[in-house]
Amino acid sequence: MILLFVYNANSGKFNALIDAGHKILCPSTYKCSLCALTFDTFSENNTWKQFRKESNIKMEFYHKDEFEGKFSNVNIIYPTILKLEENEITIVLTNEVLNEISNVEELIEKLKFNL
Repeated sequence: MILLFVYNANSGKFNALIDAGHKILCPSTYKCSLCALTFDTFSENNTWKQFRKESNIKMEFYHKDEFEGKFSNVNIIYPTILKLEENEITIVLTNEVLNEISNVEELIEKLKFNL
């Protein structure tokens, strides 16, 4: 089993810079709740980083353009967390659920509960 984390952002340094600026200037309208939960303005959230390192679950992280390049036949709304198991993809946490989560600790608890 692999967890696939798909951010509602495109890859690249320019996009990262735009996203960081958006988080600083107008965080309430930032379009990627998954990114807001797992990253601070410029680096990975320490609680999240520790969870990832201590977890026995294999995780892969994608920007939406990267995900669509690799999994072109999957139709989802970003951001989302998916599970890939035996070549089958299922949704673990939808964008609606991610948008309701208020902090990284709650995200971790929901992941543990849903696996």
